[in-house]
Amino acid sequence: MKNKFIFAFIVVFVIIGVLGFFESYLWWCYAVALPLFVLGIMDMVQTKQTLKRNYPIIGRMRWWAEWMRPKVYQYFVESDTDGAPFNRLSRNVIYQRSKKVTDSTPFGTQLNVYEEGYEWLNHSINPLPLEQGIHDPRVLVGGPDCKQPYSASIFNVSAMSFGSLSKNAIMALNGGAKIGGFAHNTGEGGLSPYHLQPGGDLIWQIGTGYFGCRHQDGSFSYEAFAERAALPNVKMIEIKLSQGAKPGHGGILPAAKVTEEIAKIRLVEKGKDVLSPSYHKAFSTPLEFVEFIKKLRDLSGGKPVGFKLCIGQKSQFIAICKAMITTGIMADFITVDGGEGGTGAAPLEFSNSVGMPLREGLTFVYDALHGYGIKKHIRIIASGKVHTGFDLVKNIALGADLCNGARAMLLAVGCIQALECNTNRCPTGVATQNPDLFNGLDVVDKRQRVANFQHETVKAAVELMSAAGIKHSDSLHRSHIYRRISPYQIMTYAEMYPYLLKGSLLEAPYPKGWELDVMHSSEKSFDNVVKRS
Repeated sequence: MKNKFIFAFIVVFVIIGVLGFFESYLWWCYAVALPLFVLGIMDMVQTKQTLKRNYPIIGRMRWWAEWMRPKVYQYFVESDTDGAPFNRLSRNVIYQRSKKVTDSTPFGTQLNVYEEGYEWLNHSINPLPLEQGIHDPRVLVGGPDCKQPYSASIFNVSAMSFGSLSKNAIMALNGGAKIGGFAHNTGEGGLSPYHLQPGGDLIWQIGTGYFGCRHQDGSFSYEAFAERAALPNVKMIEIKLSQGAKPGHGGILPAAKVTEEIAKIRLVEKGKDVLSPSYHKAFSTPLEFVEFIKKLRDLSGGKPVGFKLCIGQKSQFIAICKAMITTGIMADFITVDGGEGGTGAAPLEFSNSVGMPLREGLTFVYDALHGYGIKKHIRIIASGKVHTGFDLVKNIALGADLCNGARAMLLAVGCIQALECNTNRCPTGVATQNPDLFNGLDVVDKRQRVANFQHETVKAAVELMSAAGIKHSDSLHRSHIYRRISPYQIMTYAEMYPYLLKGSLLEAPYPKGWELDVMHSSEKSFDNVVKRS
């Protein structure tokens, strides 16, 4: 409602100006109010910038402030290599790519190349011509038991639920996925009409609340799952064990937000608090978990089924590997979420101090699968602060087959990082259920921006691979990436994270550093098999 009050104030100002037109000492009211009135009308009818549309005239103050800020502060104080991922430089790249304007930068490198954490690609003295590279690299997801494998882009939309995001934001993301031919993860809030309407490919995520496939008591409903999994838009199913922003923590959707629409989508009761537990009720052991994967794959008609997790206790992931080997049931993919992953709201301690960061989690998962000789059946998806072509190249070099991005996609939709995600007051209509705000987000304009951003980012990754003499992403490896670990020392990722030999975890002696986790894990239990006395 704020924008209406602001504009009403402008209209009153215009009326005052008109009434005072014939009084010489009030002529200035008219001179000031009329241009403001015209400017306000222009802001309200344009569709390119949601902030201006929702907050006519007042919203322009953001651009004025950015224009006036010192350039030295912009380039040298806000720039960092491994900390805040969306500083001004990063945001500008995302905005420019989404709008299809130049994203080149003047005056050379704008990062401190001698600062600890600086990373770069090891290029080739004989790079490939761009026309020899694959301009839309894709990865086939689906193991030996999968009947409907999915050809996925190397960059897709990460999990974000309807309810957390507005319906317009969801439609813009899925519409962009439809245009660009990449996948859109639904998040754990269920399959909404706004995911399905645009027609983009979907990864249906199932969390501990089993929203969209549950009985009234909160238990898993195989019948409801089978009905929705058969939808043609659903290309893959992802079981969420944990997320990087708050691993091991459940959630609550307060009764005030459980509208009739939300209740219908999530299969819950309207007007009552909805609890999302911190654990799954459909299984309790690694063996039960892989059997659950098999049952979902069968009920879906053989679509790829995988799981998402932020790595915590290593022995528990190893227990899943042992269960897959014991039963012969393989997940089709594993999404590794870094502890730096984002969410609309999470306890401070969980956001900052729980969960393994993506780099370490990703290398561990790849090495564990390779060490047990089962990586060839399973694709790895990296999720956690992925927003540039270099991020794609870096994560694939570490062991990922493809990547998901969330916050970067939100910036393409129009997010300005107002940090109002948990208040229902998002000024750009992205993370709110307030129609006065989300109706300002123009779906047609923003879906094209999402498609543009994804395309330009994949294109940048292809150009980087060509510079390294690499024709396809599956040829990237850890020795291609260098990292400064001190002002006087650099290492490749291969030196920092040495590869395990294939099959080296199948029998003793185990590789150094893996002995305790392998010995303390069992496919029969997620608990550590060795107890303190």
